[in-house]
Amino acid sequence: PLLSTLLKHLWQRLQPRVSILTSLPVPAAEKHPHSIMLPTPCQVASRRDTWHSALLLMCVILQECVCVYVLEGDSRLQCDGPSHELPKEGKIRYETLCLQQQTQSQCCCLLLVSEDNHQLFCQDECRQLSSMLDSEVSSLLCVPVVSRATGQVVALACAFNKQGGQRHTEADEHTIQHCFCYTSTVLTSTLAFQKEQKLKVECQALLQVAKNLFTHLDDVSVLLQEIIVEARNLSDAEICSVFLLDQVSHELVAKVFDGGVVSDDEVEHILCVQKEFRIPADQGIAGHVAMTGQILNIKDAYSHPLFYRGVDDSTGFRTRNILCFPIKDENNEVIGVAELVNKTNGPWFNRFDEDLATAFSIYCGISIAHSLLYKKVHEAQFRSHLANEMMMYHMKVSEQEVAQLLETGLEPVDEIHPLFAEFTYTPRSLPDDNTPMGILSMFEDMGFINTYKIDLHTLARFCLMVKKGYRDPPYHNWTHAFSVSHFCYLLYKNLGLANYLENIEIFALFVSCMCHDLDHRGTNNSFQVASQSVLAALYSSEGSVMERHHFAQAIAILNTHGCNIFDKFSRKDYQRMLDLMRDIILATDLAHHLRIFPDLQRMADAGYNPRNQTHRSLLLCLLMTSCDLSDQTKGWKTTRKIAELIYKEFFSQGDLEKAMGNRPSEMMDREKAYIPELQISFMEHIAMPIYKLLSELLPGASELYERVATNRVQWTKVSHKFTVRGLPSNNSLDFLDEEYELLQSQGNCICSVSGNVSVSSIFWR
Repeated sequence: PLLSTLLKHLWQRLQPRVSILTSLPVPAAEKHPHSIMLPTPCQVASRRDTWHSALLLMCVILQECVCVYVLEGDSRLQCDGPSHELPKEGKIRYETLCLQQQTQSQCCCLLLVSEDNHQLFCQDECRQLSSMLDSEVSSLLCVPVVSRATGQVVALACAFNKQGGQRHTEADEHTIQHCFCYTSTVLTSTLAFQKEQKLKVECQALLQVAKNLFTHLDDVSVLLQEIIVEARNLSDAEICSVFLLDQVSHELVAKVFDGGVVSDDEVEHILCVQKEFRIPADQGIAGHVAMTGQILNIKDAYSHPLFYRGVDDSTGFRTRNILCFPIKDENNEVIGVAELVNKTNGPWFNRFDEDLATAFSIYCGISIAHSLLYKKVHEAQFRSHLANEMMMYHMKVSEQEVAQLLETGLEPVDEIHPLFAEFTYTPRSLPDDNTPMGILSMFEDMGFINTYKIDLHTLARFCLMVKKGYRDPPYHNWTHAFSVSHFCYLLYKNLGLANYLENIEIFALFVSCMCHDLDHRGTNNSFQVASQSVLAALYSSEGSVMERHHFAQAIAILNTHGCNIFDKFSRKDYQRMLDLMRDIILATDLAHHLRIFPDLQRMADAGYNPRNQTHRSLLLCLLMTSCDLSDQTKGWKTTRKIAELIYKEFFSQGDLEKAMGNRPSEMMDREKAYIPELQISFMEHIAMPIYKLLSELLPGASELYERVATNRVQWTKVSHKFTVRGLPSNNSLDFLDEEYELLQSQGNCICSVSGNVSVSSIFWR
């Protein structure tokens, strides 16, 4: 009755998980006649072996075998069948716990920690317990060990077979309780210390696992092999399998299979990659785990309804127990399943194995997810490389084209057109087929070919490649690039840029003008970001999406075989040239211009110093912007045509934005854009300040500012006509009808934007 009462009281607080921590022999020399001579706390504390000493002293006092079960948790222990609690009365039965065999001359002191989800007692194993204790178990006394700090039960002391065949008495119970009053603190402290040591070992093992796994992210198959090796090492399993979940076919896929040979000195792992094996994701043990996302610990595989014995029957292998756990990604979604078979150093997988598998699965999930992502990125890089090769193939310049361009030699600029070097010349009037020769002639006239020893065939190939690198939107095309480059040439010829900049800086400016809008798609930066395009994904974090793409395309052309016009440069000059090109092309973003405009104004007020690196950098940015907007310095007929091209491109983008469900800006909306006022706003706030500042820095540029001012007057007349005559103020380009050709004059007008920033709309608001 006492035992029944104790167990009823204790097991309401016990977790049904026990396994061996240690097995201590009691030396025969320490066996003394039965006496109740309890040690003092000082005597216990002075012993080096702490709880070992406490248990040995207890064995000395009782002269019998003492078994201490250390308990954790609040679950109830169970008896024979599942869902049956321990009966209030009846024989207590002991369970197999893989205790080490002791010699006949030794008594056994056992410490069992709650980890294994099994019955505490089992009648079938009572005989084995008797043989291990070298004595038949005829009597048993169980006494709870209470922590003095918390008042909770932390252990259960079991005394077997009192001497003389007597029954255990209440005095025995008090003796054990009295003993543990002195030793329980040492016992619990030592257990806590051992638990921390165990946790440290586990953490170190998992850190090593993480190191091993994350060194194989570049190959999924090798990573899976490493996972199998680490899983077997951690759990002491005989076999391990890893399945990945195919979300498309809803199947579990195993590509790596495992087998191993265990010896006393080492474990040799035999891993081989075979043809993949697929099973439905909702069948079998692995399928059950994949669907539920819960770990499954099967102690007797043959008795489990989900286990299929066919493989064992055909191979002769015997599956005893299985631990199957899910592998999840960072979103807690199952991406795979790992299956461990046959615990090698125990009867089955225990609670410790489950906890270790749960922690291990986190590392597996992260490594597999990143490996798959790495594989996708690697494949994307290959596709990108292939696409780039295809693009370069279609852009490829044949030797015949190069020879044809150079067949008659370089043409002097005055033979291209008598006014080719004058600001009044309109470069858009040059036929498209003649523009490559125009570029070569400007290279020659500016002295770059001789100064930098540029091979003519390389230069010709580069020019033709750049021409092919432009798409065909209404405005941002090769014709625009040629016009911008020509204006740079005009600045060099008419304003004496050599007095303000270094020669390599002028060279970089001219090449940047050629390349500044490479592969322009007819849409601006804000559209790239709003549409979440590939370019936005690549460059949006840095800003100036399109400008960075233009520079990247220029570098791609320079890296193409036979196109590097800087191949004679020293390493230092080559790096400087690329840095200059990057900064100059990024300056075509008008948002960048607006940021540096106060610095430009301060530089103009203080006076330009050509020996000041910052001044030269600011001047390069200003020159690039003035070249980009150079169409406004031409006659009214030219600027009117440019306006038509620009707003045609703008309205096309506005239509795309509407199709996406977005509201375009006013200047992009063909139904709302009031073009004359947009042009006036653009010229007053952007174009005129640029050329006014340029004329302050370079006095010869004053005529350019005057042309811009005259051009603004022309747009004012157009706006006035709209108001007086009541003509439509929206719906496309009505103001460009023949009726307004009467406004033609030598004035100038521009409606150009650079850097794909909706500058007009900014100031129009």
